[in-house]
Amino acid sequence: MFVSCSKAAFSVARKRVATLQVALYSNGPLSQRLQRHRPPQDRAKRRAGRGPAGSGVEPTSEVRSQPWSFKQPPMSSSGTVALNMRLGRSVDMGHSLKLVATLEEMKGLGLQPDILTYNYAMELFGRYGMEDEAWAMVDDMKALGITPDVETYKFLLQAVRYASHEATWSVLKMMDEAGVEHTEGTYGLLIRRYLDDSNLEMAFKLLVEMEGRGLTPTLKTAEGVITLAARRRMPRLALELAENFEASSVRRLGMYVWVSCLLSSSECLYKEGVLHLWPKVTNELKVLPDEGCAIEVLHTAGRHGLPELAMDVLRILKAIGSDLREYHFTPIIEAFCRTNRVKEAFSTLTLMRQNNIDLNTDTAHPIFEAIRVNTDAIDAAWDALEALHAEGQTIDITTVNVVIQASVALGDLQRAFGTYQMCAELGIKPTLDTYHFLLSGCIAARHRELGDRLIAEMKEAKIKPDARTYERLIVLCLTGETYEDAFFYLEEMKAENLYPPLSVYEAIIQRCVLEKDVRYAVAVRELEEFGYTVSPALRRVISSGGASNSTSERRRGLGRERSGKS
Repeated sequence: MFVSCSKAAFSVARKRVATLQVALYSNGPLSQRLQRHRPPQDRAKRRAGRGPAGSGVEPTSEVRSQPWSFKQPPMSSSGTVALNMRLGRSVDMGHSLKLVATLEEMKGLGLQPDILTYNYAMELFGRYGMEDEAWAMVDDMKALGITPDVETYKFLLQAVRYASHEATWSVLKMMDEAGVEHTEGTYGLLIRRYLDDSNLEMAFKLLVEMEGRGLTPTLKTAEGVITLAARRRMPRLALELAENFEASSVRRLGMYVWVSCLLSSSECLYKEGVLHLWPKVTNELKVLPDEGCAIEVLHTAGRHGLPELAMDVLRILKAIGSDLREYHFTPIIEAFCRTNRVKEAFSTLTLMRQNNIDLNTDTAHPIFEAIRVNTDAIDAAWDALEALHAEGQTIDITTVNVVIQASVALGDLQRAFGTYQMCAELGIKPTLDTYHFLLSGCIAARHRELGDRLIAEMKEAKIKPDARTYERLIVLCLTGETYEDAFFYLEEMKAENLYPPLSVYEAIIQRCVLEKDVRYAVAVRELEEFGYTVSPALRRVISSGGASNSTSERRRGLGRERSGKS
């Protein structure tokens, strides 16, 4: 570094001196002004030195008004210095051909190169990864009896960065044999070599080794190791390295390094890292993360129950102009549920509906997981709904559906049906999902009469059934003593141009085989006409004639499985 700075300073100083000399000693206006401002005694002394006009007396000194002559007297040792300065300019500009030409000129003049001459050439060779030229230069140095120094080896390490690792180890062996100690620069080149190969383990080993020798890594080296650790999904290591570097150095890491650590922490759901880095990036560094990073932080907040962090991320999303969607709010609902704040989760659903964001059963799934544990949790959720209604807030049907779904999952069909009947008092209308959850409960309880009542009320509400509705109806019919209505609903389903799912045919075939009903063959044929394949399990049921207890148990438990999946 010192050699490079001195070289640049000499280059700039030489140019400025030459410019000033031309300006001072030319016949231009500047020289005339300087002559007018000279003291009288200086002008008299100069006239005395010239002698009388026409006397032929030679002046005692050179005429100052003549153009500057760039001819310099021959130099011995100073000639090497001058050419070294030219080499430095060639290196600064990256002109390898000019550098070679200058070296040839030195050879033609018989000038002895010194260590600075070779290091200038090695710097350029290292910059462009010219491995063969760098090795040849080192051999030439040794032939002339010039011992390579640490700068020489540093540039040699830089030159062999594209070669195999054996070349790098050869340079290190030469340094050890010569007794040359490593510096921050040589360690930086070695670490950069492994960073380019994404070899975090070796880069980290060298980083620890250089710190053990009392050497501080350069800013570029530290940033490279930290960002690689972040990309390798090691956020804790990346964060510790970043904190330790800034604690032991006056230099500050770039903003992109902290953003990389934040993104890695959020992708790995590293709670401590996100809690530390989010305020640092958004508040201290005043950086607005992009939407992708914000969504990852939202997922971390939802997983670990951090609703305050989730709401702050929502603020940032609004600040960057993101179009808020359902997947932005779902982690917020999950964060509220993990801290047993179901009331706030219900309010979030209502807020989403007011902002014209479509809701579905997956949106309220975190609430379902939170209240399905026992009936007390369901009662607490219902109390939260009544409190919101008493406060004058609009109740969304999705909140009622999730309470019904949780009641069905616990096998409490009476509680689910009672919740359904409270919709009118809350001023909301049931949806198709409402009836689907209730039908699943009827299947689990084998309550055909209640299922028929629900279908009648659904028709009165002018809610059109879909494929899932018919699937539940058919399975409900198959749970009774008589199952003729299952074929009726199957034909009605096809008449509505709805595609019967594979599960419908499997349920019909299993019941027909169990009851020795030959219509199972017709169902198998239709199954294949729709492009489905008879599974090995269903084929075993057909071949065994439904005699196995497992088949009977599967038929009885079919409704319970569908109830849980709903």
